[in-house]
Amino acid sequence: MRLSTDFWVSALLRRAEQGGAFPAVVRRGDAQAGAVLVKVIDRRAGRFDLYAEAVRGEGERVWMRPVKAEDEAAQDAYAERAVRFDPDIWIVEIDDPKGRHFLTEPVEAR
Repeated sequence: MRLSTDFWVSALLRRAEQGGAFPAVVRRGDAQAGAVLVKVIDRRAGRFDLYAEAVRGEGERVWMRPVKAEDEAAQDAYAERAVRFDPDIWIVEIDDPKGRHFLTEPVEAR
């Protein structure tokens, strides 16, 4: 059984806050089954990473980086296209000076 998206996002926000980061929901999607994009911002390093939710094999949730460059404009453009394609999508931003994503599921390497 899969958690509802709003519950999962709440848990992500809590983990980030407890880790000293500053998370925010930039866009709310469908509470039950919306997909999620997570943008991590490390302002000190000038680094931006975008993670998109994907499903592998038999329903295992994994995260991938759909935009290879650490170019914030390219990542924002990807997010805009994703919203046009899927109006139920959530976008979460995590501002963390250590660049952590706080995802507990597997993250695919670049």
